[in-house]
Amino acid sequence: MQITLPDGTIKTFPGPVTGFDIAESIGPGLLKAAVAIEVDGREQDMSVSITEDAAVSLLTIRNPAGLDVMRHTITAQVLARATRELYPGSKLAIGPTIENGFYYDVEFERPLSDEELPKIEEKMKAIIEEKNSIEMRLTPRAEALEIFKARNEPYKIEIIEGAPEEEAFQLYFQDGSDFVDLCRGPHLPNLSQVGAFKLTKVAGAYWRGDSDNKMLTRIYGTAWGDRKQLKRHLRALEEAEKRDHRKLGAQLDLFHLQEEAIGQVFWHANGWVLFLALQEYIREKLRKYRYQEVNTPQIISNVMYKKSGHWDKFGTSNMFITEAYDTPCALKPMNCPCHVQIFRQGIKSYRDLPLRMSEFGTCMRHEPRGALHGIMRVSSMTQDDAHVFCTPEQIESEVVILCELIKEIYSEFGFDPPTVKFSDRPEQRVGSDEVWDAAETALRNACDAGGLEWTLNPGEGAFYGPKLEFVLRDCLGRQWQCGTVQLDFNLAGRLDASYVGEDGQRHAPVLIHRALLGSLERFTGILIEHFAGSFPLWMTPTQLVLTGISDAQNDVVETVEQRFFERGFRVVADLRNEKVNLKIREHSLKKVPFIGVIGGREAENDTITIRRFGTKHQKTMPISELMDLMEAEISSKALPPGFGLD
Repeated sequence: MQITLPDGTIKTFPGPVTGFDIAESIGPGLLKAAVAIEVDGREQDMSVSITEDAAVSLLTIRNPAGLDVMRHTITAQVLARATRELYPGSKLAIGPTIENGFYYDVEFERPLSDEELPKIEEKMKAIIEEKNSIEMRLTPRAEALEIFKARNEPYKIEIIEGAPEEEAFQLYFQDGSDFVDLCRGPHLPNLSQVGAFKLTKVAGAYWRGDSDNKMLTRIYGTAWGDRKQLKRHLRALEEAEKRDHRKLGAQLDLFHLQEEAIGQVFWHANGWVLFLALQEYIREKLRKYRYQEVNTPQIISNVMYKKSGHWDKFGTSNMFITEAYDTPCALKPMNCPCHVQIFRQGIKSYRDLPLRMSEFGTCMRHEPRGALHGIMRVSSMTQDDAHVFCTPEQIESEVVILCELIKEIYSEFGFDPPTVKFSDRPEQRVGSDEVWDAAETALRNACDAGGLEWTLNPGEGAFYGPKLEFVLRDCLGRQWQCGTVQLDFNLAGRLDASYVGEDGQRHAPVLIHRALLGSLERFTGILIEHFAGSFPLWMTPTQLVLTGISDAQNDVVETVEQRFFERGFRVVADLRNEKVNLKIREHSLKKVPFIGVIGGREAENDTITIRRFGTKHQKTMPISELMDLMEAEISSKALPPGFGLD
C-alpha cells in the first residue's frame, strides 16, 4: 500500500501501517516528536491502523493541529484525572480545546474556587511525570455503559445514550492508572510529550449550555509547546486584563451597565463623545460614496419578518416579542427589511442603481444571558448598517469598493490587514440552489476582481446569501470578526421590491448587506482594549486639560481654555486648589492626551508647557503652535504616541 506525504513523497508498505510505522520510516526524531496523524484530512491517533492508500500528515506540537492534540490530552487525560483523584465524588462532563487552551466541565460536591487551582496544577504535574502511555480502545456500547456506571459518571452515560446510532465508542486508558475517559480524541501517545501549561480560572457553566440543567464548574487552562511560549502568552493575558474595557470604562468614566437594563449600555458623557466621534467618522467615509442615511421604526409587525424569512430563522428565541395596537410585533432585530420598504416607495429605474442606503440603527436581540459581556456583547446594539441595491452587473464593482473601504478603516485604527472568510450556503436557508449558485459565483468573482484573498468557512453564510467576514487582529494578537459583506439574491424579491430594467421589465434588485464595524458598541469595546484607553486625539473625549502652577494663573487658564474651545477642541480647565503634580498625575491616569501647564512665565509670553501622554518629555511652546499641532494630528487621524504592545 502507498502513503503520500505532504511534500508529495510516496512511501510503500507491505500492509496496514500505523502512524508510528510511518514516522519511524522517516526518522527517529519524527518518531519521538509525532503526536497524531492526519489521514485524508481526518485527525487520528498514532496507533490507528491505516489499511488502504492514503494521504498522511504527521502532526507535532510545532504545528497548530498537533498543539491542539496536546491541549486536548492535557484537559481530557491530565486535568480530568487530577480532579477525579483530588475530589472523590466529582463527575466529569466534557473537556474540549478552545483558542489557546482548554477547559473541563466538572460537577463537584462543593464549590471550587480559583485558590484551589495551584493544588490541581501540582497534581497534574505529578501525573505528567508518570509518563504514562495512552491507549485508545474502541469499546462496544454495552461495555462502555457498564464502565461509566461503575465509575458513577452520569454525564458520560448521557453522552453514550444520546448517540443510539453508535455501536462502539472511543475510550482512552492510561497505562499504570485506572483512569478512563470517553473522548473523540486523538490524544498524545505518551504524557511525556506534554509541553507547558497553566490553569487560569474557574467559572460556572450549565450542562449542555442549557439553564434548565445543572450548573457545573468549568476549569480553564492554557497550554503551549514550551515554557517560553507559555510565558509570552501569560504576559499577553496580563496585558489584556489591564486593558479590559469594563475596567477602563469605569476608570475613564465612559459607561456602565446595571441589572435594571440587562444587556444595555448607560453611556456617560465621555463615552458618548467617543461613540459619536466613531459614528461621525463612518459618516465622513460614506459621504464620498453618496450614501443616503435613513432612520427606521423600532417596533415592527411580525408580518414583515415572516415574509422576509427572519421569523422562521430566529423566531421568538432571538427576538424581543411584543404587541402594539393588537398586532404581534418584534423590537427591530435587524434593519434590512425596513430598508427594503424605503426602496419600495416610488418607482425605481436601473438608472437609480446602485442605491446605497445606510442607518445607525438601534437593534434589539434576545441574546442568552450568559453570552452577554460588557459592551462587547449586548442586547441593544447600534449597527453601522447599510444596504446597496444594485443590478447583477454592478455586484463586482460594489463589493470591491466595500472591501477596500473596510480595509482602509481598519488600517487607520492601527490594525493589520484583516483576514477574510468566505461563508457559503448554510443548511437552513431560503432560495433555490440555482439562486445560491449564482450568488456564490458572483461573490467569488467580485473577490477575484478585487484581488481579495480568502479562506472558505463552509456552511456559515447568512440564511439568505453568502458572505465575507473580515477578521481583524488587535495589538495583543486577539482576533475579532467585525465587518461583513453579504450578497443577497432573495430578500428584495420576497418583500416585493423591484426596479425597471433597461428592457422595460421589472426586476428584483440584488441586495448587498454590509457592516463596516458591526455593532458600534462592540467595536468601541474593541478600540478601548486595542488602545488601552489612550485613543487617537480625534476621538478622545477630553483632548486637553489646562492648569496653572497656582491659583494666580486661574484667570489666564480660563482665557486660554476659551481660546481652545472656540477653535473646536474638547478642553477642560482644572482650577482646583491642588498641587499641580497631583493634577498631572490624576489626568495622566485618565489618559488625557495633552496636559498644559501655565505658570507666570508662560502667562507673560503666551506660551504653554505641554506633557503629552505616551511620551516622557515636556515641552514649552507658543499656544498658537500647540493649536496647530493638535489640529494637524486630528486632521491626519494619527495614532497615539507609543501605540501598541511593548
